[in-house]
Amino acid sequence: MGIPSDDVVLIQLPNDPTEPTVVTVNCPDKPGLGCDLCRAILEFGLSITRADFSTDGRWCYMVFWLVPNVSNSSKIDWESLKNRLFSMCPSCLVPFFYFNYQQGGNGNSTHSLVYLLKLCCLDRKGLLHDVTKILSELEFTIQRVKVMTTPDGRVVDLFFVTDEMKLLHTKKRRDDTSEYLIAVLGTYCISCELQLAGPEYESLKALPSLPPAVAEELFTYELADKESSSKKFKSDLMTLKKATVTVDNLLSPAHTLLQIQCVDQKGLFYDILRTSKDSDFQIAYGRFSSSVKGYRNLDLFIRQADGKKIVDPKHQNALCSRLKEEMLHPFRLMMVNRGPDTELLVANPVELSGKGRPRVFYDVTLALKMLGICIFSAEIGRHSAPNRQWEVYRFLLDDSCEFPLASSQSRNQIVDRVRRILMGW
Repeated sequence: MGIPSDDVVLIQLPNDPTEPTVVTVNCPDKPGLGCDLCRAILEFGLSITRADFSTDGRWCYMVFWLVPNVSNSSKIDWESLKNRLFSMCPSCLVPFFYFNYQQGGNGNSTHSLVYLLKLCCLDRKGLLHDVTKILSELEFTIQRVKVMTTPDGRVVDLFFVTDEMKLLHTKKRRDDTSEYLIAVLGTYCISCELQLAGPEYESLKALPSLPPAVAEELFTYELADKESSSKKFKSDLMTLKKATVTVDNLLSPAHTLLQIQCVDQKGLFYDILRTSKDSDFQIAYGRFSSSVKGYRNLDLFIRQADGKKIVDPKHQNALCSRLKEEMLHPFRLMMVNRGPDTELLVANPVELSGKGRPRVFYDVTLALKMLGICIFSAEIGRHSAPNRQWEVYRFLLDDSCEFPLASSQSRNQIVDRVRRILMGW
């Protein structure tokens, strides 16, 4: 028998609903576990207000204080979150799991099957976000999307999804999903089909090529300041640029201390642990302090993969620069012309494991719904740059009286609203 889930993952709900929920994880360690847990927490629409964690490389202990994101209007299913976190924790019955993992095992020999959800609906404002919200509540992860509006006012939505509950292979789960979507969408839903994805999924992995000038501006870190010329963006940028990362090799004899101070934002802890996972440095102890006047302080005691401190100044500078880049610009946004139409581009880095960032499509469609802007078509795909892969979201927007897309002011307002929803501001 393994360890009961109550001993591995403990969720303590508060008596006062304004207080955070405390989640404790106590299990064998594996590389990248903290990043994976933070990713799951973000997928459930939750923010980490505070965290403490420690590991000796074989066993880890983590405590998270969680509250719903401001953009999340759904009720949190805490039992589902508990099951998800538990499923990510290595079993203590595998005695040398950590070392086997280091030698190339990943602790998970199965891959989630991709299913195609095909919806045909009557078009209306906010429809795409409403469907996305339902899929999130059902614990589906959207891998790819193809949304098309027909001349007769209908929308054909192709969602390529994976099931985090691993139950879509059952007829009951597929039938329940279809029935729930039809019930919630009501008379707007014309048809709903759910089946295992075929070859069409592979054809949608790569987006149509971006123009070289657009790709350069979107993916080049130094040019990110040019995303928008609005006063609100410039103010946000000045706040972001106050981020500091300092390195201390004197306090601990065995670890390098990283001290980080930056503005609070959604997914911050995930971004830092994602950088740790992809940069292959190990965090032995960390503290993610509560926000004070909109700023966060983090203390991380780290080592290189070989167990040594980071003493080379070049390695220190490279690590600090990488962390600052991920904290300053976890997203890239642009409004561009696509022929006679206007397109919103949103991009974020992909983990080395191949996973994209959670809930980006959810937040962007929410922001556009709040602005009253209709989406004519939407796509999700991957773009390979020389040093990393990006997940790119492309939204072809309909013009509106309130936000005429020919106006640079309107474009800036759209980009600003989308960015602030993504950042949790």
